[in-house]
Amino acid sequence: MPLPSATPTGDGVIVDGISGWIGSAPLRTLVARFGGRWPAGDLGAVLAGLDDFSARCWDFRAGRERPEAREPDLDPPTAELVRTAADTLGLVRSRPPHRPRYAHLVVLGGLAHACLRRVAYAAHLLRTGVGVGGEVAVLGSFRPLSEVERQTLADVGVTGCDTEVDALDAAVRHTFAVSAPAADDGLDAGHPHHSWSSRTYRPAGTPPVRVLAAPSSEPQRRRAHTADTQRFWAEHAQLARHDEVLLVTAPIYVPFQHCDALRTLAVPYRCEIDTVGVDPTLADLTRLPEPTLTPGRYLQEIRSAIRSMRALHTTLADDERAGPSSRPTS
Repeated sequence: MPLPSATPTGDGVIVDGISGWIGSAPLRTLVARFGGRWPAGDLGAVLAGLDDFSARCWDFRAGRERPEAREPDLDPPTAELVRTAADTLGLVRSRPPHRPRYAHLVVLGGLAHACLRRVAYAAHLLRTGVGVGGEVAVLGSFRPLSEVERQTLADVGVTGCDTEVDALDAAVRHTFAVSAPAADDGLDAGHPHHSWSSRTYRPAGTPPVRVLAAPSSEPQRRRAHTADTQRFWAEHAQLARHDEVLLVTAPIYVPFQHCDALRTLAVPYRCEIDTVGVDPTLADLTRLPEPTLTPGRYLQEIRSAIRSMRALHTTLADDERAGPSSRPTS
């Protein structure tokens, strides 16, 4: 199923994309398999109904970090149905970028293993001909690493990392063969939810690489999440209208993080977003750890995609009411 896409001329294309993905046969089949009734009403009502349904049936995190989510006990036919649906909905396989050149390449952070793999894949894209006119941005937060993540890094020779952004910074220094940033800025606010940092490296033969840790937009409640990092980067990079942005993440997160990027970047800046997942078959990545992707994890991230599309749909409605004056002019 194609994901929603943005065009500079209007938001109707995004809405049509949300409607197509949400109303697709694989998602309808999954809902029915788990005892759900398809929500009635317009697209907003359907998204709200699916959000409520997935909270009851597919939320295995219950507010915890992803590695702490429980795995549901599914019978083999149901587990196979989940995997097939996840594949059709775009959570399983990697695909190449649509364009040969972009204004910016953005690497989204994550767990320790993901930090290593995504930075390595971004370097692979640059080496194999993807052009970048602006910068490579590597986005994370001051989320503390778990002991399991620290061990994952130590197993491949990466030490001295306390936070997600530390892991991203170490990955950049190793992958791009740089030792010190050309520019280093930030704010230590005394709490990781309020603090931020920005380090820019200038590797030989590639665009500048910025490693950015964002503050939370709701620091009293939570750490910075994907949308916070994207929005914070756009402000620092002075993202321009109609810029083409290539996002790198893991295939399982492509739908939800793509829609987050549409909401935080495409709608306000009228830029184009292309989101790709790391290709696990690349020789450069075979030495780096990759977690087992289970049916429960796929269901959890299908729920994430539903929630992201609901938030995107709400933003589009709010944007239409506010009019063009509410958008950045850069």
